[in-house]
Amino acid sequence: MPAERLRVGIRAGDPIGRAGVMSLLRHQGSVDVVDEGGADSGAGVVVMVVDQVDEPVTADLRRFARGLERPVVLVARELREDDLLTVVECGVRAILWRHEATESRLLKAVHRAARGEGDLPVDLLNQLLTQVGRLRRSGGEDSGTGSVPLLGMAPREVDVLRLIAEGLDTRQISQKLAYSERTIKNILHGLMTRLQLSNRAHAVAFALREGYI
Repeated sequence: MPAERLRVGIRAGDPIGRAGVMSLLRHQGSVDVVDEGGADSGAGVVVMVVDQVDEPVTADLRRFARGLERPVVLVARELREDDLLTVVECGVRAILWRHEATESRLLKAVHRAARGEGDLPVDLLNQLLTQVGRLRRSGGEDSGTGSVPLLGMAPREVDVLRLIAEGLDTRQISQKLAYSERTIKNILHGLMTRLQLSNRAHAVAFALREGYI
């Protein structure tokens, strides 16, 4: 029996961007491109194509990733440092630069988002870690307490997040920690549900901010 095809909705601010993404995905055997936005189409993943993140884009991200609970792949021309945490906290699962959004790269990001996994360019991951580290330091200076957060993390949760921060995927983490891939996914799902975290990048940001990694 053939595997069920993943339904992907496309949302873009310009017709060229929309047509470009549709042309990359339309003939892929594992996905079906459906009506724009995926709001009423039953899309499993939404690909959003933007030049930059402004207020309307942020509102859309919150609507799809949170209100409609659709994993979002954001394809952006530029992303300012101040917008990065906002995008992650909105629930974006994967980010691609428009100039790097090849057919294989986009398809990989879509399937990773559908599985609940994150996918960030290395430069953005480094930027996110730097930004959260800066917030953590400034927060520590303000409080001066060094107290343990109210919602804590188990040691194995910290181990998983530390390896995610180092760029390892689920399979590599399972090999490193001698857990099954299902166990790794369950650890992450339990952590993100308990702490109301949007995705893996958000979980790493939380762990950094709270001083776990």
